[in-house]
Amino acid sequence: MQPQTRPLPPVALTIAGSDSGGGAGIQADIKAMQANGVFAASVITAITAQNTKAVTAAFELPLDLIEAQIDAVCEDLPIAATKTGMLSSAAIIELVASKVEAWQLRPLVVDPVMISKSGYPLLRPDAVATLRERLLPLATLVTPNAHEAAHLTGVKIQTIEDLYEAAQRLKAMGPEAVLVKGGHLAQMAEAVDVLYDGQRFEVFRAPRIDTPHTHGTGCTYASAIAANLARGFSLLEAVRRAKQYVTEAIRHALPLGSGHGPTHHFYFLEDFNRFPIGPAEPAPQGRV
Repeated sequence: MQPQTRPLPPVALTIAGSDSGGGAGIQADIKAMQANGVFAASVITAITAQNTKAVTAAFELPLDLIEAQIDAVCEDLPIAATKTGMLSSAAIIELVASKVEAWQLRPLVVDPVMISKSGYPLLRPDAVATLRERLLPLATLVTPNAHEAAHLTGVKIQTIEDLYEAAQRLKAMGPEAVLVKGGHLAQMAEAVDVLYDGQRFEVFRAPRIDTPHTHGTGCTYASAIAANLARGFSLLEAVRRAKQYVTEAIRHALPLGSGHGPTHHFYFLEDFNRFPIGPAEPAPQGRV
């Protein structure tokens, strides 16, 4: 009898910066993607020195090394979805955009990372135009938080109506769809996100969780969406599943460090008794 072949998981790719603290960036991306049922491949664009309190330094990798990583991954692995995060310069954005086109990396989720939770700039001011003109038009989905959406569109976001307006303006920049996240708006009683595809709005709501431990939520959310797209879910269902996942990851956030602790990407594995292993047995006599 032939042994059954286990089905292989889809492969999702993240192109982003490294977070030495493990809570955000490519580390969060990989955890979120794996937690959502895919195999995660990665391309590092920058190395940051950071923890739960702050980003203290950042180093952009050379363009040829970023390019070599993308080519190495795409030449060998069947990429089913891609997510971008920290792309700190116009040159890096241009390179990534050209590789998205060359390797046909779609669906593509673009998380327009601009500034860290502690206020450290992660996108050069002169790179914003390149982001708008080169990468956003290639995106299946763009996932800015309210602050990033305001910076990209000029809309001052305070209400759900402002989320609608920002989503419309971002859609006009060329992506297939936009998800404007309102979780950063403390004045809202719920964490409200607005999805717009040019035809209709969809609103996703979740209870606002009172915790300071939200490091890496944006990376986690976008990566979970990409993972679910890689698994073949529709955009609407991928966002819904990712919203549910990130809400629970925040609910189970880890109070590590003395700043903003990370979300708990594998909260569903907390009950390790679900995977019982019996006690160790002594080795046969004579074995060392």
